[in-house]
Amino acid sequence: MALTTDRNTPRRDGVQFNDPVAAGVKIYAGSLACLDASGNAVPGSTSTTLKARGVAQEQVDNTGGAAGAQRIETRRGIFQFANSASTDQITRADIGAQCYIVDDQTVAKTSATNTRSVAGVVRDVDDGGVWVEI
Repeated sequence: MALTTDRNTPRRDGVQFNDPVAAGVKIYAGSLACLDASGNAVPGSTSTTLKARGVAQEQVDNTGGAAGAQRIETRRGIFQFANSASTDQITRADIGAQCYIVDDQTVAKTSATNTRSVAGVVRDVDDGGVWVEI
């Protein structure tokens, strides 16, 4: 039904999120946080079913809890992560390309034959690591 009066429409900035944490996991502040197939937050790891959510803004320990017993704040943006090594090392030639999750602080150039989920888009590479837009 169409409006007949003004409406106070809720909004979000699309940068900050608050998600339930998966059962039996600990997520460290500053780590790459992802959503699993059930929509629960987990630390980044080698998996094909994760969706990068952002960087954890706090440490949450749900190792003894059920899924959703704890919640975590995450933030989207462009963040610096560790670069993978050898043939999976990301270079400046990869700026603008997707990169892939190795663990909760490391990204790689390839999906390792479809065993890794997408972390985001490479925005820069410097001596400190890889700047990834999530």
